[in-house]
Amino acid sequence: MAKVLVRKGKKQYFEDLDREITVIKEKSFYLDQTSKPFSTQYGEISAASLKKTGTIKTSRGKELRIFDSSFIDDYMRIKRLPQIIPLKDIGFIIASTGIGGDSVVVEGGTGSGALAIMLARLCKKVYSFDVEQKHIDVALENVKTLGIKNITIKKQSLYDPVRVKNADLFCFDLPSPWDAIGTAENSLKPGGFVISYSPTIMQAADFVNSIANNDNFLHIKTVEMIERPWEIEKRKVRPRSKASIHSGFITLARRI
Repeated sequence: MAKVLVRKGKKQYFEDLDREITVIKEKSFYLDQTSKPFSTQYGEISAASLKKTGTIKTSRGKELRIFDSSFIDDYMRIKRLPQIIPLKDIGFIIASTGIGGDSVVVEGGTGSGALAIMLARLCKKVYSFDVEQKHIDVALENVKTLGIKNITIKKQSLYDPVRVKNADLFCFDLPSPWDAIGTAENSLKPGGFVISYSPTIMQAADFVNSIANNDNFLHIKTVEMIERPWEIEKRKVRPRSKASIHSGFITLARRI
């Protein structure tokens, strides 16, 4: 099992400067190998210490906290090829469609497998499709690394019909998702949801306009999820000056 090491930061007030100064910078390490000693700027940590949880000391007497990694620690370190859908957008997809343990999901393109992996944590089965073998190879490696068993990845275009019926959710992360509406229509059960994820608003608009011309779909909404991190340090509270806000536009529609 992988481990996470944390060196907690520390600030100290200096009277002559009349302000707090960081004397220890916060630092964390992710270790997927714990069978041999690990060297840091704080000193070496023995293999025996890496098997513990709680507080450990380095060879220089510096204290660090150590604990077993969780799924999210492992997930954040998967191999990536194209830009993956961020967690804030995945959260909206999950919450808006209400998928759960009995749900069957179709998605593509697979990319690095990030969305498929997150959905598989909740769903009964995920079928993922991509036309790039390089993407498929990386996604399969990530699926194996995280121990996910309920994902099937196939090399196929979603612009062609897929052999999945009565799906609860169909997710597009494609250059022209409007050309694959028929695929989703044939795969989704009545009441099932379709999600289209696009980096530009014109792609989202083209998809929505195509949905509007199909009597078997109902456009629910198109959104952009905004995440604004804040800095909080005692009474100093402000938004971070450098924040990545835009990621993509999410269109939610329903098969009727």
